[in-house]
Amino acid sequence: MTKSRSETRAHIVETAARLLDDEGAAALTIRAVAHAAGLQAPALYRFFEDKDALLDAVAEHVFTAYVTGKTAADGGDPVADLRAGWDAHIGFGLANTALFGLLVTPGRTSPAAEAGLAVLRARVHRIAETGRLRVPEPLAVELVHAAGTGAVLTLLARPPQDRGLGLAEAMFEAVLGRILTDAPAPPDASPELAKLTGAERALLAEWLDRD
Repeated sequence: MTKSRSETRAHIVETAARLLDDEGAAALTIRAVAHAAGLQAPALYRFFEDKDALLDAVAEHVFTAYVTGKTAADGGDPVADLRAGWDAHIGFGLANTALFGLLVTPGRTSPAAEAGLAVLRARVHRIAETGRLRVPEPLAVELVHAAGTGAVLTLLARPPQDRGLGLAEAMFEAVLGRILTDAPAPPDASPELAKLTGAERALLAEWLDRD
């Protein structure tokens, strides 16, 4: 039975996503994806203008469930929702190493990454509406986004067995302390910060001192 155009496109995207997950970003070429999908390379150009368009489609495919989950998770406490989004961001980055690297490549924009940022902006705005934001909304968004991206990249640079979440948790609490007013520190904040190396604490201080 002949596949429809939409089915063929979905097959290509799913194949590319598996290839990216199995072999990394370097393996994601038009020729390799076409071969894995059982197609000739020129056939892919009927669906995607170039490799960047294919990468955007892969990112959207993998990222959609994540963004949908973040949106659906909104509850009554905007700070708790921001924390849930942070945890999901860290978990997504650690579970999708190659794709995360593509999403944060300097100078490259992705509709999927922009969708995630839109959710973050909405959550920060909800906090601002409660009067608890001590810095302008754009700065708060940049601090949370930069800290989250940096935390994931730092963890990914470590061997898998050393990717404890103490760094990410400490980073989030530090960012909250910078952007929120009247935010009590959690009882375990100091022990988590104590787990950071001197270099990590210095990097954290440098990030948070940038206005």
